[in-house]
Amino acid sequence: MERFTDARLIVVGDQHQDANSFSLLRLGVKGILTYDEAREQLIRALPLVANGGFWVPRQVLSGFVDSILTNQTRRLSQIRSPISAVANRKSSISLLENLSNKEIASKLNIAERTVKFHVSNLLTKFGVRRRADLILLTFQRRAMPQP
Repeated sequence: MERFTDARLIVVGDQHQDANSFSLLRLGVKGILTYDEAREQLIRALPLVANGGFWVPRQVLSGFVDSILTNQTRRLSQIRSPISAVANRKSSISLLENLSNKEIASKLNIAERTVKFHVSNLLTKFGVRRRADLILLTFQRRAMPQP
């Protein structure tokens, strides 16, 4: 990953423990599959990952986000993320807390359509399709050493 910074890796193994999967995601792995899953899903995972997406089991992704939010709640307002470069800190923290558009709008006293517009722009800017991908990308970039 250090040598080929644009590489998109999919890890395939017998089974994946949450702690190992979380470490892999922090290092920049874009996909995680077991050998059994790979037989059926690899053909769909490859083009998605090649285009900048993620192929991670929903349960692993949910656990990863929960672990980060639980362990780093205090640090979220202090750490610069790719999102904070484009949106104000309060809205980026709300997005990372996985709040809905309606909840973010209420928290910031703005229209829900405005939130939807900004979230859509963030997804486009970072080349991802889902908020979960944006959250993963944010934490991966945060974990990478800056030049």
